[in-house]
Amino acid sequence: MTSSATKPATDTVTGLMRDISRVGTDTHRGGYSRPVFSDAETELRSWFIEQAGRRGLDVGTDENGIIWAWWDTATGTRRDAVVTGSHLDSVPGGGEYDGPLGVASALVAVDILKSRGVRPVRPLAIAVFPEEEGSRFGVACLGSRLLTGALDPDKARNLKDIDGNTYAEVAAANGQDPRFIGADYKTLRQLGLFVELHVEQGRGLIDLGQPVAIGSSILGHGRWKLSVSGQGNHAGTTLMKDRKDPMIAAAKIMVGIRDTAAKYRDARATVGRLQPVPGGTNVIASRVDMWIDVRHPRDEVTAALVESIHLNAQVMAAEENCTVTFGVESLSPTVHFDTGLRDELQALLPGAPVMDTGAGHDAGVLAAHIPTAMLFVRNPTGISHSPEELVEDDDGETGALALADALAGLLGQARHIG
Repeated sequence: MTSSATKPATDTVTGLMRDISRVGTDTHRGGYSRPVFSDAETELRSWFIEQAGRRGLDVGTDENGIIWAWWDTATGTRRDAVVTGSHLDSVPGGGEYDGPLGVASALVAVDILKSRGVRPVRPLAIAVFPEEEGSRFGVACLGSRLLTGALDPDKARNLKDIDGNTYAEVAAANGQDPRFIGADYKTLRQLGLFVELHVEQGRGLIDLGQPVAIGSSILGHGRWKLSVSGQGNHAGTTLMKDRKDPMIAAAKIMVGIRDTAAKYRDARATVGRLQPVPGGTNVIASRVDMWIDVRHPRDEVTAALVESIHLNAQVMAAEENCTVTFGVESLSPTVHFDTGLRDELQALLPGAPVMDTGAGHDAGVLAAHIPTAMLFVRNPTGISHSPEELVEDDDGETGALALADALAGLLGQARHIG
């Protein structure tokens, strides 16, 4: 980390990303593990606050843990703001760019605009949203869901991490008062639009030979928790014919999920987390919990796929004399970004292709309340949520310049030529 007393604001995406490249490295999984309220995520939040302060932005953290860095107009009126930003948390063992690239690019875009002598006639803000990945408390885009009222505050307060700690307990231990989380319509009324820059999560731009794309939509997706209950017992004394083993049922169900999803064109279904209880090597589990991620462009297909998964799971569990409970943890319908804002971005960034994405984002949550859009920066590997995620240095700088051009146009300023 750098000291504001010894170094001026870094003005390249590469430099900013290098600044934080050691924070949250995961020696076990590889990549980065930066769950919300962890030491790594807290350090990154402090880094952002420092960087925003160097740029003369007015920085504050709201009751939902969202950091806002404001570049105010001469009048200081915060209304109809142009907002950009992303998140700093990660999935376990995630890539370097998912989230932080959008934050670093926003800071550099401010540098670029200031170097052009821009004086905003409408306010500009950078937002950093907490728990976008949902890797600790199971609900993706938790900060933006709280802000918009999409998530009940009582439900949020009672969410638990893998160690059984509630969101309320962890938030309080980190200086946030959980009594005051929830819909913040005062802040929402200050926002005019939101443009989120993000690393491409899939392979598209490398084949098109383009460094930056404009987002068109986000596939509908959700997370479900499925629990298989059986009879815990001793691994050495329980005959195979006498077992009610939920692990066997869970294995069948996971294979069934893959096979069921394969029957639906463009569907994606994933079991990314499995937790046996109690989890001993010489113990037949009494329960197995699994978390399922399901996505499809059409919400009715997502619903049909999930229903099929549930019904098939009940049959497979019964075959092993086990039972199933099933419930939704989060659900986001397909989001089509504002067409007017998308058209503006196409005019400001001629030549940039338009693409959809299968990954969820805070821009998708905010889309129900304000016009939103996304920019994607080329990922030549096509891999994300993994250490193999990549953005070339030149593409990172090109993305920040594209974001600056977009923000300049949306702020009513002339775009960059050359």
